[in-house]
Amino acid sequence: MEDLTILHEDNHIIVVLKPFFVPTCEDESKDKDMLTIIKEYIKETYGKTGNVYLGLIHRLDRPTGGVMVFAKSSKAASRLSEQMRNGDFEKKYFTVLVGSPKEEKATLKNYMKKNTINNMVYVCGPTEQGAKYAELDYTVLDQKDGLSFTEVRLHTGRSHQIRVQMSAISCPVYGDMRYGGEKAKKGNLALWAYYLSFTHPVSKERMVFRVEPPKDIKPWDKFDTSKAVTIIKPEY
Repeated sequence: MEDLTILHEDNHIIVVLKPFFVPTCEDESKDKDMLTIIKEYIKETYGKTGNVYLGLIHRLDRPTGGVMVFAKSSKAASRLSEQMRNGDFEKKYFTVLVGSPKEEKATLKNYMKKNTINNMVYVCGPTEQGAKYAELDYTVLDQKDGLSFTEVRLHTGRSHQIRVQMSAISCPVYGDMRYGGEKAKKGNLALWAYYLSFTHPVSKERMVFRVEPPKDIKPWDKFDTSKAVTIIKPEY
């Protein structure tokens, strides 16, 4: 099936790679989205008729690529969503930042607020109406040509969180003109969901997936992303 790379599939879940610039679900553009692509794959592969159930557990912004899991049953969706709420669902990203963070490894804690008119997210005070707490850890893995190849682990899943928090420390994500302005440099948004870990909703087995970003796309081609991923052998 076009645009669908499957990392794992069973009766309860399907784990796939979302390409850059493919929406997670239908948006105003009406471009083909991951939910639709996977539903069509299930219909064609298993000869399903009528509506196909597919549970959306988490999202990736349209410009962001990487690992995603979808539920093939309502029971699996409920259990995975509970893991999201209790912190058992772990997501890590690779990103390339423009500039060099003052600290090579740190935790960023902010409050953020979304402007629904322009769909922009801002760092704000904790008492501001609509403020939501955001936390992440980052580690700089390598630096070249004024860029920092960085791993990010999310503790909260706020809209545009990595982009906003990194821009707030004056190290915007490469290609993120929206939050970084001219400093971010023009190019593809350098944000890739490379790591996903969760407990299988039925077997209770711990599932771990690691996938490196495409090597032939700037600015990923400047860094040895394979080494960063294979420090621990992939387990999918």
